[in-house]
Amino acid sequence: MKIHGLQKMTLLDFPGRVACTVFTGFCDMRCPFCHNYELVDGSAPAIMTSDELFSFLSKRKGLLDGVAITGGEPCLNEELPELLRKIREMGFQTKLDTNGNHPQMLKRILDEGLIDYAAMDVKNSRAKYAMTIGLSRFDTKNIEESIDLLKHSDIDYEFRTTVVHEFHEDADFEEIGQMISGAKHYFLQCFTDRDTVPFGNLTAPAQEDLERYAEIVRKYVKDTQIRGMD
Repeated sequence: MKIHGLQKMTLLDFPGRVACTVFTGFCDMRCPFCHNYELVDGSAPAIMTSDELFSFLSKRKGLLDGVAITGGEPCLNEELPELLRKIREMGFQTKLDTNGNHPQMLKRILDEGLIDYAAMDVKNSRAKYAMTIGLSRFDTKNIEESIDLLKHSDIDYEFRTTVVHEFHEDADFEEIGQMISGAKHYFLQCFTDRDTVPFGNLTAPAQEDLERYAEIVRKYVKDTQIRGMD
């Protein structure tokens, strides 16, 4: 399996663990606010193989608690379960970041007990999903199936939304709250611009908007928090 990026240590990406973050290539969404677009479209070359990753991890035993797998979209890769299995056999806990569009792969990973934590993006309300992910049309059936899988799983997990001023409003968070009602954790992440973001005219929401959105979702998910505000 090809690895397209590696952050050797992070205290942020895997809650409660000292971890490294592994980046896989390619994604089936084209979110115009994506920070990792060079991974989405495959323009970032692979930097190592899975065997080279395992060699790196073998030298980090006792220093790292876990490994976070992100992308791109990791669930596009059929080799993902074997990668997770090997990482766990080496004694590390595992976290998966996913866009939720691959419930069959997610179910396999959950059924085989290959992850300790999952973070799934919920991009927007149903009617605005396609626009938000940069596609002309999109059926949210897979997203809703993945939400259900995580809500009924035995692992810890979170749902999260990157909030963009141009894409989100109160009614969207009312519907998102209903979609994930009863979930363990939900985070609103404030959009921030950078050079790799593919569309240059997007802006962050105001703090008062974020706080209002959070209050809307708290009716459905008690542990609703805001990330990314100074």
